[in-house]
Amino acid sequence: MNTKHAAIRAQQRGIPPLIQTWLLDYGEENYDGRGSMTRYFTSSSVRKMERDFGREPVRRMSEFLRCYLIEGDDGTIITVGKRYPNTRINHH
Repeated sequence: MNTKHAAIRAQQRGIPPLIQTWLLDYGEENYDGRGSMTRYFTSSSVRKMERDFGREPVRRMSEFLRCYLIEGDDGTIITVGKRYPNTRINHH
């Protein structure tokens, strides 16, 4: 379930609902220690998606593989975004 903020940000940033689903199903998890979690794609998660969907569908969505989402401890999606090139997810 998205918050209103997450729905607005996804629309503003052009992130399709499929990417949010892939992030929830395949994204790596990083807990922030304050009750929320960041989900993002890694090379391992991309390989899993390629195994399940095939290379071509994943390749067509490659512009979105730098996306992330922040999920609350209740499973609500707080926000979604795109990482800029050469930026990293901070691991706690």
